[in-house]
Amino acid sequence: MLDLNINDETAQLKAVVLGTAESCGPTPKPEEAYDPKSLEHILAGTYPKETDMIKEINAFAAVFQKYGIKVYRPSVIENCNQIFSRDIAFVVGDTFVHANILPDREKEFQAIGHVMEQIYPEKVIYPPEEVHVEGGDVMPWHDYIFVGTYTGDDYADYITARTNKAAVAFLKEHFPNKKVKSFELRKSNTNAKENALHLDCCFQPIGTDKAILHKNGFLVEEEYEWLVNYFGRENIFEITADEMYQMFSNVFSISPKVVVSEKSFTRLNNWLREKGFTVEEIPYAEIAKQEGLLRCSTLPLIRNNEPLLA
Repeated sequence: MLDLNINDETAQLKAVVLGTAESCGPTPKPEEAYDPKSLEHILAGTYPKETDMIKEINAFAAVFQKYGIKVYRPSVIENCNQIFSRDIAFVVGDTFVHANILPDREKEFQAIGHVMEQIYPEKVIYPPEEVHVEGGDVMPWHDYIFVGTYTGDDYADYITARTNKAAVAFLKEHFPNKKVKSFELRKSNTNAKENALHLDCCFQPIGTDKAILHKNGFLVEEEYEWLVNYFGRENIFEITADEMYQMFSNVFSISPKVVVSEKSFTRLNNWLREKGFTVEEIPYAEIAKQEGLLRCSTLPLIRNNEPLLA
């Protein structure tokens, strides 16, 4: 059985579910798009090809193999996009939470049944129907759980509004030992540069005390400023609207010292190296066209505090 353990975003990774691009289906119709960036590429005829996405996700898998990490993959469902395993579930502490996702994506969760068989049933939570929550909006960070949300009265009008007010209350109830800190995100169904689909599209902690941040992803300036004060301005890599669009904040930490990043993120990757990180650069620009990147493709199960892998 798996002894789940996730208390932050960067401790040494031991086990993870990595999505798959196998049999991800034809290019969606415009009305089937889940987000404005996918829609943009569908309309432009530049939506990513399955063969390219398989190559990219295999490059990610190779990095995990290099660092000796146990990798689980979903069972392949024919003609189904299963790249973004972060959306379907998340772990806080030793508890596995089933995400209440867009209804037609529930079969993606069924495809990790072989992983679920290795998790103690009493450690699995299924939120009630009114709780809308996706893993991209939930970030355990030591004493905190950071949560991206949208609580406007027009919530139902946004397919990009994924985590609601009820989810914040649910997390507070189930994790009373954690401080649940929520952040209102900017949403747009039509403009990808004005849409923070999840919290990890405009913010992510890295290392032990640093963060990547994009101010305009937050609707409430005081909430953005809270993060600046928490991490310290000198520890923050502030990204532009275009860099948010390219998903600069959606890198993935294997340890406090090792970050997997897209190879074209030159400004970020140089900064990370200057700060002492090992940067594993891989191609991921095709998958990024679906408004998701490296963190979105992973569902971490176990991290621990053993000696760091350099």
